[in-house]
Amino acid sequence: MDAFYASVEQRDNPALRGRPVAVGGSSRRGVVAAASYEARKFGVRSAMPSVTAKRQCPELVFVPPRFEVYREISHQIRAIFRDYADEVEPLSLDEAYLDVSRDKAGLGSATATAKLIRRRIRDETGLTASAGVSYNKFIAKLASDQNKPDGLTVIPPGKGATFVQTLSIRRFHGIGPVTAAKMEGLGIYSGADLAAKDMAWLAAHFGNSAEWLHNLARGIDHRRVKSNRPLKSLGGERTFFNDLVTDAEIREALAHVCTVVWDRAAKKGARGRTVTLKLRYADFRTITRAKSLAAPVADGAALLAAGEAILAPLLPTEQGIRLLGLTLSKFDGESDTAADEAAPADLLSLI
Repeated sequence: MDAFYASVEQRDNPALRGRPVAVGGSSRRGVVAAASYEARKFGVRSAMPSVTAKRQCPELVFVPPRFEVYREISHQIRAIFRDYADEVEPLSLDEAYLDVSRDKAGLGSATATAKLIRRRIRDETGLTASAGVSYNKFIAKLASDQNKPDGLTVIPPGKGATFVQTLSIRRFHGIGPVTAAKMEGLGIYSGADLAAKDMAWLAAHFGNSAEWLHNLARGIDHRRVKSNRPLKSLGGERTFFNDLVTDAEIREALAHVCTVVWDRAAKKGARGRTVTLKLRYADFRTITRAKSLAAPVADGAALLAAGEAILAPLLPTEQGIRLLGLTLSKFDGESDTAADEAAPADLLSLI
């Protein structure tokens, strides 16, 4: 979806159309959750502090998020997807992979399917979507971002490597800012730069990620679209209007976040055995600390106890805490070495 949260707000409030809009909190501790395309022209981006966004775009209009509305629309869009694909793998409320190789609707090609889905989304929700059509997930993801908003990009077999190698390494899905910065320090700025490095060089600098990076630079991705992805982690975090300084304040905040996380875990029946604490200090330095337990966390009290055990060595703090988060992971039945199966050989015509 194109600027999903912000586009929903502009759709529902005509006064916001054509104006730079940010969904999120406008306080000095607020963060932009989504920005309209009008706001993005000023450099406003998601996860940007609201004060920075307002400085870059003085006319920016802040709108509080309505997640229940976004979820409802997301369910509506996914229902459309399932008319054309049995295998739908959501990435978030506004994005998903679809395996259309079975041609469920009998449209003859993946491109025809994408065009019809986009038209139905526009007709039924009043919103626009961009699509990437290709022979694997990595390239389809990159293609979906290529001509936003309201765009369609098709990368056929035989063209994937060339397409990937024209892109900035920072466009690569799965390569975060830290890894991208490391690559640039080593002279890798584009897919072509990455493709020029052999496996031995990649292994020396990136260890176990070498084969994955080698394949990405050549447009190779064997992951299948999986509609029932196992839950990998579940968490919550809270940003504070005023920095937390005392041990009592920080422990109270931890207890609150633990309650939220355990409520979510209990509703999903998720029993995890790894607890991860996240702290962001007043200077924006962020740390994470994790603790793996011998058995899954049994209840909210056990989750809090694990969180407090992680927190204890970090107290007292030399500076205030502006954000605290807690995540539960390594759920029952999760394999530590599960590998995706190879993609099927027979594919529907893309075009």
